[in-house]
Amino acid sequence: MNRKFILIFSCPDKKGIVAAVSKVLFENDANIVESNQHSAKSVSNPHFYMRIVFELDSLSDEKNIANIKIKLNELSNIFDIKYQLNAVSVKKNAAVFVSKEDHCLYELLWQTSSGDIFLNISCIFSNHKTLSSVANFYNVPFIYIPSDFNVSNNNNCDAVNAADDSNNDLKLKQEQFILNEIVKYDIDFIILAKYMRILSSGFINLCNKKIINIHHSFLPSFPGAKPYLQAYEKGVKIIGATAHFVNEKLDDGPIIEQDVIRINHEDDAEELKKKGKIIERMVLARAVKFFVEDRIIQYGNKTIVFA
Repeated sequence: MNRKFILIFSCPDKKGIVAAVSKVLFENDANIVESNQHSAKSVSNPHFYMRIVFELDSLSDEKNIANIKIKLNELSNIFDIKYQLNAVSVKKNAAVFVSKEDHCLYELLWQTSSGDIFLNISCIFSNHKTLSSVANFYNVPFIYIPSDFNVSNNNNCDAVNAADDSNNDLKLKQEQFILNEIVKYDIDFIILAKYMRILSSGFINLCNKKIINIHHSFLPSFPGAKPYLQAYEKGVKIIGATAHFVNEKLDDGPIIEQDVIRINHEDDAEELKKKGKIIERMVLARAVKFFVEDRIIQYGNKTIVFA
């Protein structure tokens, strides 16, 4: 039986990249089954992006993968390639952060349990106990972070403090506690599924910015708090949801996925919120699916998504 692997990479755009990478795969008995590429024609910094799915004979794939990595490292020196190479059969591990709303969490748990998203939800963090029963039903560890966090019961917060000393002590202790817990679960990335807290820049950077958030508006419109009320007051005719990577600025990270739904003059702010939940859960699930299938490459404050 053959095993599949995904190679995704980016580099400055120049001639010979595709030929060089294809040669490496060919010489190591890899069979390319899917290939997508994009060239960003920036005047000052043209860049090339590519995603390749290939197969190897399982009897010799370890040796071939090792050789492929050696050759790709050599190409990195020639073309300045930054790459990831992952086996399709290996699940990524995610920590999901929630507050009180359950619709996005339910969608993620349902799609992972049904196999629509190939992902392991390793743990659920929350600043409320509201959704603990949902975690228990799906047999996922639930970790509660109380708002009146007892700092004396936790380890020091030197890591977060060093990264961002502008936050108050309570927040720093809470985030250090989260980081200590995350280590236990071998987490690859974090999903903010309606987690109504702002993370510190120190925490974001310590997580290598591998954090996906769902925001309940069509960004860049209506960032921040109460976007449905903002939309209602503006009298818009469509509302949207945006899944994006988290950076240091609120609701400003690279956008992964978006969608919209039509509304009318009879809808008040509460009705907008009700309708918006439909697209929030679907947009977040699609963004997570893109991420776990290695379909996303970030460049600057944008993304390439090989959907």
